[in-house]
Amino acid sequence: MIADTMKTAPRTSPGLPRQLRASRLARNGSLAGWAFAAPALIVYLAFLVYPALTSLSLSFTSWNGISPAKTYVGFQNYVNLVHDSVVQTAARNNLIWALVTIAVPMALGLALAMAVNTRVYLRSLIRTVLYMPAVLPLVGVGTIWGWLYQPAGVINNLLTDVGLGSVTHAWLGDSTTAIWAITVPAIWVRTGFPMLLYLAALQGIPAEYYEAARTDGASAWQRFRHITFPSLRATHYIVLALSLIDTAKVFDLVYAMTDGGPGNSTQVMGTWMYFNVFQSYNFGYGTAIAVVITLVAVIVGIPYVRSQARQLV
Repeated sequence: MIADTMKTAPRTSPGLPRQLRASRLARNGSLAGWAFAAPALIVYLAFLVYPALTSLSLSFTSWNGISPAKTYVGFQNYVNLVHDSVVQTAARNNLIWALVTIAVPMALGLALAMAVNTRVYLRSLIRTVLYMPAVLPLVGVGTIWGWLYQPAGVINNLLTDVGLGSVTHAWLGDSTTAIWAITVPAIWVRTGFPMLLYLAALQGIPAEYYEAARTDGASAWQRFRHITFPSLRATHYIVLALSLIDTAKVFDLVYAMTDGGPGNSTQVMGTWMYFNVFQSYNFGYGTAIAVVITLVAVIVGIPYVRSQARQLV
């Protein structure tokens, strides 16, 4: 009878309890992961996603930032943006800024990295001094360089002392030279970052490559062209991508040195957005400019993010 009962009893798979335990552990692990991620996720939603969505909604309104009433105007702010002559000037200045403050710091950063990668006296101190401008506050840098550029400032006095008095100029007071004058401190500040990245990449190139090239009689230029420069391809890409993202957000130096003048000739998208929001109290139009700046930064940053994600995989 016991045998009959055993024959008729349903058979349970020995792997079923193990599967249930594994499923329960996976569920508990997932809940624990969400619990650990919740604080950062809440901060991200509260201080990034929510303000971004609020700004996007404001860009479709006409609002002075004071009265509670907001008038919905649809895409009119974006239409006005296309026909705004100051926006055209600002976009051109952003393009000039991107070309100058990316190409020159990259070239200087690579040259300085190669120079300090050799055995020189006080090498650590030299590296620190060269990188120091990159950590200075940009408003302070802009204020100091604004003093240097004054008509009776250090730059004009120095030009006069060396016999180039005819070259002295109101550098920030002339619409033709102001934007170019601002790029000089920008280059000074932005050279340290690519130098640091290039220096780290140079130290990762095997010394055997250069020894073999010297044995084959390769010149310094040939070693740079066929070994150094190709080996830095990934670093070139990172520096270029991060610099492009940074140029889309330029504001500090221009605001501190010229405030967009003279006559809006040095306006960039960031300063024109600030002027509309906090000086003209045209929040709808100003946030529309901010949305455009954000979209440009996102579009420029997508290839960099994809490349980093590909490396992680």
